[in-house]
Amino acid sequence: MNESRLPQAIFLMGPTASGKTSLAVELVRHYPLEIISVDSALVYRGLDIGTARPDAETLRAAPHHLIDIRDPAEPYSAAEFRQDALCVMDEIRARGHVPLLVGGTFLYFRALEHGLSDMPAADPVVRAQLENELQQDGLAALHRRLQAIDPAAAARIHATDPQRVLRALEVYEITGQPLSELHASGRGEPLSCDVLKIGLVPTDRAVLHARIEQRLATMLEGGLEAEVRALMGRGDLHAELPALRAVGYRQMWAALAGDEPMDKVGERILVATRQYARRQLTWLRGEPEMNYFEFDAGNLVGRVMRRLDEWLDLTLIKK
Repeated sequence: MNESRLPQAIFLMGPTASGKTSLAVELVRHYPLEIISVDSALVYRGLDIGTARPDAETLRAAPHHLIDIRDPAEPYSAAEFRQDALCVMDEIRARGHVPLLVGGTFLYFRALEHGLSDMPAADPVVRAQLENELQQDGLAALHRRLQAIDPAAAARIHATDPQRVLRALEVYEITGQPLSELHASGRGEPLSCDVLKIGLVPTDRAVLHARIEQRLATMLEGGLEAEVRALMGRGDLHAELPALRAVGYRQMWAALAGDEPMDKVGERILVATRQYARRQLTWLRGEPEMNYFEFDAGNLVGRVMRRLDEWLDLTLIKK
Protein backbone atom coordinates (compact mmCIF):
# COMPACT_ATOMS: atom_id res chain seq x y z
CA MET A 1 0.00 0.00 0.00
CA ASN A 2 1.25 3.48 -0.83
CA GLU A 3 2.11 5.61 2.23
CA SER A 4 3.70 8.66 0.57
CA ARG A 5 0.37 10.19 -0.49
CA LEU A 6 2.08 11.34 -3.65
CA PRO A 7 0.17 10.80 -6.88
CA GLN A 8 0.97 7.44 -8.42
CA ALA A 9 2.28 6.51 -11.84
CA ILE A 10 3.38 3.22 -13.40
CA PHE A 11 6.33 2.88 -15.79
CA LEU A 12 6.07 -0.26 -17.94
CA MET A 13 9.38 -0.64 -19.77
CA GLY A 14 10.98 -3.28 -21.93
CA PRO A 15 12.87 -3.97 -25.14
CA THR A 16 11.18 -4.11 -28.50
CA ALA A 17 8.99 -7.20 -29.03
CA SER A 18 8.74 -7.97 -25.30
CA GLY A 19 4.94 -7.72 -25.18
CA LYS A 20 4.56 -4.36 -23.44
CA THR A 21 1.41 -3.34 -25.29
CA SER A 22 -0.48 -6.60 -24.76
CA LEU A 23 0.36 -6.54 -21.05
CA ALA A 24 -0.70 -2.90 -20.75
CA VAL A 25 -4.04 -3.61 -22.41
CA GLU A 26 -4.71 -6.44 -19.96
CA LEU A 27 -3.86 -4.21 -17.00
CA VAL A 28 -6.27 -1.54 -18.24
CA ARG A 29 -9.03 -4.17 -18.19
CA HIS A 30 -8.50 -4.75 -14.47
CA TYR A 31 -7.43 -1.39 -13.02
CA PRO A 32 -8.34 2.31 -13.39
CA LEU A 33 -5.37 3.01 -15.63
CA GLU A 34 -4.84 5.01 -18.84
CA ILE A 35 -1.96 4.33 -21.21
CA ILE A 36 0.57 6.97 -22.24
CA SER A 37 2.85 5.82 -25.05
CA VAL A 38 6.56 6.36 -24.42
CA ASP A 39 7.80 5.70 -27.95
CA SER A 40 9.78 8.16 -30.06
CA ALA A 41 8.45 6.68 -33.33
CA LEU A 42 4.77 6.23 -32.43
CA VAL A 43 4.43 9.97 -31.91
CA TYR A 44 4.58 10.37 -35.71
CA ARG A 45 1.56 9.99 -37.97
CA GLY A 46 1.95 7.60 -40.90
CA LEU A 47 4.53 5.38 -39.21
CA ASP A 48 2.28 2.42 -38.50
CA ILE A 49 3.71 -0.84 -39.80
CA GLY A 50 7.33 -0.30 -38.83
CA THR A 51 6.36 0.80 -35.32
CA ALA A 52 3.94 -2.09 -34.70
CA ARG A 53 1.32 0.54 -33.94
CA PRO A 54 -1.61 -0.91 -31.95
CA ASP A 55 -4.50 -1.75 -34.25
CA ALA A 56 -7.89 -0.04 -34.14
CA GLU A 57 -9.47 -2.72 -31.97
CA THR A 58 -6.70 -2.45 -29.39
CA LEU A 59 -6.95 1.34 -29.33
CA ARG A 60 -10.72 1.14 -28.81
CA ALA A 61 -10.23 -1.22 -25.87
CA ALA A 62 -7.34 0.75 -24.41
CA PRO A 63 -6.78 4.23 -25.88
CA HIS A 64 -3.16 5.36 -26.03
CA HIS A 65 -2.17 8.96 -25.36
CA LEU A 66 0.72 10.58 -27.29
CA ILE A 67 0.59 8.54 -30.46
CA ASP A 68 0.01 10.11 -33.90
CA ILE A 69 0.54 13.60 -32.51
CA ARG A 70 3.25 14.90 -34.85
CA ASP A 71 3.84 14.97 -38.60
CA PRO A 72 7.08 13.13 -39.52
CA ALA A 73 8.42 16.34 -41.08
CA GLU A 74 8.42 17.93 -37.61
CA PRO A 75 11.01 16.70 -35.09
CA TYR A 76 9.83 15.82 -31.58
CA SER A 77 12.17 15.97 -28.60
CA ALA A 78 12.47 14.50 -25.13
CA ALA A 79 11.74 17.95 -23.71
CA GLU A 80 8.49 18.15 -25.68
CA PHE A 81 7.56 14.65 -24.56
CA ARG A 82 8.10 15.59 -20.94
CA GLN A 83 5.85 18.63 -21.22
CA ASP A 84 3.14 16.70 -23.07
CA ALA A 85 3.30 13.72 -20.72
CA LEU A 86 2.99 15.88 -17.59
CA CYS A 87 -0.12 17.56 -19.03
CA VAL A 88 -1.73 14.23 -19.93
CA MET A 89 -0.88 12.76 -16.53
CA ASP A 90 -2.72 15.64 -14.84
CA GLU A 91 -5.74 15.05 -17.09
CA ILE A 92 -5.74 11.32 -16.31
CA ARG A 93 -5.63 11.96 -12.57
CA ALA A 94 -8.48 14.45 -12.89
CA ARG A 95 -10.56 11.58 -14.28
CA GLY A 96 -9.72 9.47 -11.23
CA HIS A 97 -7.28 7.20 -13.06
CA VAL A 98 -3.59 6.35 -12.78
CA PRO A 99 -1.15 7.03 -15.64
CA LEU A 100 0.42 3.87 -17.11
CA LEU A 101 3.43 4.93 -19.18
CA VAL A 102 4.40 2.21 -21.65
CA GLY A 103 7.29 2.01 -24.06
CA GLY A 104 10.92 1.46 -24.84
CA THR A 105 12.25 4.99 -25.40
CA PHE A 106 14.23 5.20 -22.19
CA LEU A 107 15.45 8.73 -22.89
CA TYR A 108 11.81 9.84 -22.59
CA PHE A 109 11.35 7.96 -19.31
CA ARG A 110 14.53 9.53 -17.94
CA ALA A 111 13.50 13.04 -19.03
CA LEU A 112 10.09 12.62 -17.39
CA GLU A 113 11.39 11.20 -14.13
CA HIS A 114 14.46 13.36 -13.60
CA GLY A 115 13.85 16.48 -15.67
CA LEU A 116 16.29 17.97 -18.17
CA SER A 117 19.21 20.11 -17.16
CA ASP A 118 20.19 23.30 -18.94
CA MET A 119 23.08 21.47 -20.59
CA PRO A 120 22.34 17.75 -20.43
CA ALA A 121 24.89 15.22 -19.31
CA ALA A 122 25.96 12.55 -21.76
CA ASP A 123 23.20 9.99 -22.21
CA PRO A 124 24.56 6.46 -22.80
CA VAL A 125 21.50 5.33 -24.77
CA VAL A 126 21.57 8.27 -27.18
CA ARG A 127 25.34 8.18 -27.45
CA ALA A 128 25.35 4.46 -28.27
CA GLN A 129 22.81 5.04 -31.04
CA LEU A 130 24.86 7.89 -32.51
CA GLU A 131 28.08 5.90 -32.34
CA ASN A 132 26.34 3.04 -34.11
CA GLU A 133 25.25 5.46 -36.86
CA LEU A 134 28.80 6.81 -37.02
CA GLN A 135 30.08 3.31 -37.73
CA GLN A 136 27.43 2.60 -40.34
CA ASP A 137 27.17 5.97 -42.12
CA GLY A 138 30.44 7.75 -41.43
CA LEU A 139 31.28 11.08 -39.83
CA ALA A 140 30.52 13.11 -42.96
CA ALA A 141 26.87 12.00 -42.89
CA LEU A 142 26.53 12.97 -39.22
CA HIS A 143 28.10 16.36 -39.88
CA ARG A 144 25.60 16.93 -42.69
CA ARG A 145 22.79 16.15 -40.27
CA LEU A 146 24.25 18.68 -37.83
CA GLN A 147 24.32 21.27 -40.62
CA ALA A 148 20.62 20.68 -41.19
CA ILE A 149 19.57 21.10 -37.55
CA ASP A 150 22.21 23.51 -36.21
CA PRO A 151 24.08 25.40 -38.94
CA ALA A 152 25.85 27.63 -36.43
CA ALA A 153 27.31 24.70 -34.51
CA ALA A 154 28.22 22.89 -37.73
CA ALA A 155 30.14 25.96 -38.89
CA ARG A 156 32.20 25.92 -35.68
CA ILE A 157 32.71 22.15 -35.48
CA HIS A 158 35.05 20.68 -38.05
CA ALA A 159 33.73 17.76 -40.08
CA THR A 160 36.66 15.64 -38.87
CA ASP A 161 35.93 16.13 -35.14
CA PRO A 162 33.77 13.14 -34.15
CA GLN A 163 33.62 13.93 -30.43
CA ARG A 164 32.16 17.41 -30.88
CA VAL A 165 29.85 16.36 -33.75
CA LEU A 166 28.42 13.54 -31.64
CA ARG A 167 27.99 15.82 -28.63
CA ALA A 168 26.12 18.47 -30.62
CA LEU A 169 23.80 15.84 -32.06
CA GLU A 170 23.34 14.27 -28.63
CA VAL A 171 22.29 17.61 -27.11
CA TYR A 172 19.74 18.08 -29.87
CA GLU A 173 18.33 14.56 -29.43
CA ILE A 174 17.94 15.06 -25.68
CA THR A 175 16.66 18.63 -25.53
CA GLY A 176 15.13 19.28 -28.95
CA GLN A 177 17.16 22.49 -29.16
CA PRO A 178 20.27 23.19 -31.22
CA LEU A 179 23.41 23.40 -29.13
CA SER A 180 24.02 26.94 -30.37
CA GLU A 181 20.60 28.09 -29.14
CA LEU A 182 20.40 26.30 -25.81
CA HIS A 183 19.66 29.00 -23.25
CA ALA A 184 20.67 28.98 -19.61
CA SER A 185 17.21 28.45 -18.17
CA GLY A 186 15.63 25.72 -16.07
CA ARG A 187 14.20 22.73 -17.89
CA GLY A 188 12.04 21.01 -15.31
CA GLU A 189 12.14 19.53 -11.84
CA PRO A 190 12.17 15.81 -11.02
CA LEU A 191 8.81 14.07 -11.24
CA SER A 192 6.80 14.43 -8.03
CA CYS A 193 5.17 11.00 -8.10
CA ASP A 194 5.35 7.63 -6.46
CA VAL A 195 6.48 5.55 -9.43
CA LEU A 196 6.24 1.78 -9.78
CA LYS A 197 8.74 0.58 -12.39
CA ILE A 198 7.98 -2.67 -14.19
CA GLY A 199 10.71 -3.99 -16.45
CA LEU A 200 10.13 -6.84 -18.91
CA VAL A 201 13.18 -9.02 -19.53
CA PRO A 202 13.64 -12.41 -21.26
CA THR A 203 14.69 -15.62 -19.57
CA ASP A 204 16.91 -16.20 -22.61
CA ARG A 205 18.05 -13.70 -25.24
CA ALA A 206 17.25 -16.30 -27.89
CA VAL A 207 13.56 -15.96 -26.99
CA LEU A 208 13.69 -12.22 -27.58
CA HIS A 209 15.58 -12.70 -30.85
CA ALA A 210 12.92 -15.11 -32.07
CA ARG A 211 10.20 -12.57 -31.26
CA ILE A 212 12.11 -9.85 -33.10
CA GLU A 213 12.43 -12.07 -36.17
CA GLN A 214 8.71 -12.82 -36.12
CA ARG A 215 7.83 -9.16 -35.74
CA LEU A 216 10.11 -8.22 -38.63
CA ALA A 217 8.54 -10.88 -40.85
CA THR A 218 5.09 -9.50 -40.01
CA MET A 219 6.20 -5.97 -40.86
CA LEU A 220 7.74 -6.94 -44.19
CA GLU A 221 4.71 -9.02 -45.14
CA GLY A 222 2.38 -6.29 -43.91
CA GLY A 223 3.73 -3.64 -46.25
CA LEU A 224 6.66 -1.82 -44.64
CA GLU A 225 8.16 -1.20 -48.07
CA ALA A 226 4.95 0.37 -49.37
CA GLU A 227 4.64 2.49 -46.24
CA VAL A 228 8.14 3.90 -46.68
CA ARG A 229 7.56 4.44 -50.42
CA ALA A 230 4.51 6.52 -49.54
CA LEU A 231 6.55 8.60 -47.11
CA MET A 232 9.22 9.14 -49.77
CA GLY A 233 6.53 10.13 -52.24
CA ARG A 234 5.43 13.07 -50.12
CA GLY A 235 8.47 15.01 -51.27
CA ASP A 236 8.95 16.98 -48.05
CA LEU A 237 10.72 14.30 -46.03
CA HIS A 238 14.37 13.29 -45.94
CA ALA A 239 16.45 10.57 -44.33
CA GLU A 240 17.94 12.81 -41.63
CA LEU A 241 14.62 13.55 -39.93
CA PRO A 242 14.27 11.89 -36.49
CA ALA A 243 11.11 10.05 -37.58
CA LEU A 244 12.95 8.37 -40.45
CA ARG A 245 15.98 7.40 -38.41
CA ALA A 246 13.84 4.94 -36.46
CA VAL A 247 14.95 1.34 -36.83
CA GLY A 248 13.31 -0.22 -39.86
CA TYR A 249 12.47 3.06 -41.55
CA ARG A 250 16.09 4.09 -41.78
CA GLN A 251 17.19 0.86 -43.44
CA MET A 252 14.19 0.66 -45.77
CA TRP A 253 14.60 4.29 -46.85
CA ALA A 254 18.28 3.70 -47.66
CA ALA A 255 17.41 0.62 -49.73
CA LEU A 256 14.64 2.37 -51.66
CA ALA A 257 16.94 5.35 -52.28
CA GLY A 258 19.52 2.99 -53.80
CA ASP A 259 22.08 3.54 -51.06
CA GLU A 260 21.91 -0.07 -49.87
CA PRO A 261 21.02 -3.33 -51.64
CA MET A 262 17.31 -4.04 -51.49
CA ASP A 263 17.83 -7.78 -51.11
CA LYS A 264 19.69 -7.17 -47.84
CA VAL A 265 17.21 -4.78 -46.24
CA GLY A 266 15.58 -7.42 -44.03
CA GLU A 267 18.95 -8.54 -42.71
CA ARG A 268 19.99 -4.95 -41.99
CA ILE A 269 16.76 -4.23 -40.12
CA LEU A 270 17.15 -7.42 -38.10
CA VAL A 271 20.72 -6.60 -37.08
CA ALA A 272 19.78 -3.03 -36.16
CA THR A 273 16.78 -4.18 -34.14
CA ARG A 274 18.84 -6.70 -32.19
CA GLN A 275 21.41 -4.01 -31.43
CA TYR A 276 18.66 -1.67 -30.29
CA ALA A 277 17.13 -4.34 -28.05
CA ARG A 278 20.54 -5.04 -26.53
CA ARG A 279 20.95 -1.36 -25.65
CA GLN A 280 17.46 -1.30 -24.18
CA LEU A 281 18.21 -4.29 -21.96
CA THR A 282 21.51 -2.80 -20.83
CA TRP A 283 19.72 0.37 -19.78
CA LEU A 284 16.91 -1.57 -18.14
CA ARG A 285 19.31 -3.70 -16.09
CA GLY A 286 20.93 -0.58 -14.68
CA GLU A 287 17.73 1.23 -13.73
CA PRO A 288 17.26 1.59 -9.95
CA GLU A 289 14.14 0.45 -8.10
CA MET A 290 13.04 -1.75 -10.98
CA ASN A 291 10.62 -4.65 -10.59
CA TYR A 292 11.80 -7.20 -13.16
CA PHE A 293 9.44 -9.69 -14.77
CA GLU A 294 10.50 -12.40 -17.22
CA PHE A 295 7.99 -11.91 -20.01
CA ASP A 296 8.29 -15.46 -21.35
CA ALA A 297 8.07 -17.34 -18.04
CA GLY A 298 4.29 -17.88 -18.01
CA ASN A 299 1.36 -16.06 -16.38
CA LEU A 300 2.95 -12.65 -16.85
CA VAL A 301 -0.34 -10.81 -16.36
CA GLY A 302 -1.03 -12.60 -13.09
CA ARG A 303 2.44 -11.94 -11.72
CA VAL A 304 2.31 -8.25 -12.56
CA MET A 305 -1.21 -7.93 -11.15
CA ARG A 306 -0.07 -9.35 -7.82
CA ARG A 307 2.58 -6.63 -7.62
CA LEU A 308 0.01 -3.96 -8.54
CA ASP A 309 -2.38 -5.22 -5.88
CA GLU A 310 0.39 -4.70 -3.30
CA TRP A 311 1.32 -1.24 -4.51
CA LEU A 312 -1.71 0.53 -5.96
CA ASP A 313 -3.52 2.81 -3.50
CA LEU A 314 -7.04 3.24 -4.81
CA THR A 315 -7.86 5.75 -2.05
CA LEU A 316 -5.60 8.25 -3.84
CA ILE A 317 -7.55 8.11 -7.09
CA LYS A 318 -11.20 8.01 -6.03
CA LYS A 319 -13.19 10.85 -7.54
